[in-house]
Amino acid sequence: MAKQKLVTLDGRTGEGGGQLVRVAVALAALTGTPIEIDNVRGNRAGKVRGGGLKAQHVSCIQCLADATQAEVNGCSVGSKTVEFKANLSPDAIKSRNIRVKAESAASILLVFQATLPFFLFAGDESGSPITLTIQGGSNVSFSLSFEYLDQVLCPALERFGIQVDRTLEHRGWSHGTPEIGSAKFVIRPVPLGQSLQEPNWPTEQGNITRIDVSLLVPAQMQESLKRALNFELGVVFPNIEVDFLLVGDSRHKARMYTLLVAHTSTGLQFGRDWLYSGSTRNPDFEKIATEIAQVVVDELDAELRKGGVVDEYLQDQLVVFQALAGGRSSIPATLEGLSADRERVDRTDAPFGDGSLHTTTARWVVSQLLPNVKWMGGGRTCEGAGWKTSSLELSIEKPLGELRLE
Repeated sequence: MAKQKLVTLDGRTGEGGGQLVRVAVALAALTGTPIEIDNVRGNRAGKVRGGGLKAQHVSCIQCLADATQAEVNGCSVGSKTVEFKANLSPDAIKSRNIRVKAESAASILLVFQATLPFFLFAGDESGSPITLTIQGGSNVSFSLSFEYLDQVLCPALERFGIQVDRTLEHRGWSHGTPEIGSAKFVIRPVPLGQSLQEPNWPTEQGNITRIDVSLLVPAQMQESLKRALNFELGVVFPNIEVDFLLVGDSRHKARMYTLLVAHTSTGLQFGRDWLYSGSTRNPDFEKIATEIAQVVVDELDAELRKGGVVDEYLQDQLVVFQALAGGRSSIPATLEGLSADRERVDRTDAPFGDGSLHTTTARWVVSQLLPNVKWMGGGRTCEGAGWKTSSLELSIEKPLGELRLE
């Protein structure tokens, strides 16, 4: 790979957490840009979310390091500084069946999210897919769930031409007794010489046509939560069809997960979920069901009232793909973002634009590693890099096979 200038990032910038690390390492692996991240997760305090790398960050970095035969320093739990320099491009991969094993309930979905940009550009002449199997947690605190990925994120990625078949092989939890799960993703890389397509994103939110519900709670709580959700949804979203897509037994009193997905007349999906974090020592399931229903319904309503064309959590996950795609895309999360001056070029020396702190930070990281990407109108419009897969034949000294992360 051609020698490139080192990019140094302060891990306390913007949201200052793991997302900054995942986006930076993902793009460093893809582009070959060497990076150094100091003060890793420097804005995370306390025993639970304290600074430094956590297990899922190590999993992401190690997977991409093995794929690119990277030179890496600081890839260990608790590390405050990470250096990453890839030596192989995505098309150098010969093994297309990859397993990532983590000895914890680290989020499967965050590992997938961090590695997807790299594997998307690992196309070969035969157009063969890459199968990525990840062990870890499917329902984990401070992470998207498998259900959110399946029902909200993946349909959104399809607008960029991204095709991912996904199967939850075994559910994994961070709550209750920690349990390791597994998910398999079959990724169809971008054809050689092509880029992600410009997304045909609706310019209006449209009207709500249906709300899908997924709930994973103890069996004795299921009927209470269904009743509470039907009541709250009937009050806030009267005359809207409600479909219970998934009603499952979480098999532990501390495991309570609920996802609502609103579908609109313009083909959009808006998600809001909650992995219950309250006390479950002596649970009153009726009371907790009412609390969960009120919170998720009210938050979904608040999200939709913003008037944007993407929910807050999805918006930051799409920034990388907007930047890599060809053409222009506009995916604002608020009505104000929809009306912004789309031609005014944004400064990128600090987190910027429409959306949450995670979204503005993602734009900043992307801009450091893909400086040719142009953002306009306060992040409203992205003129992407049109990053293309290579048709160059490269050899790989060590095939990428099973990765075991201790």
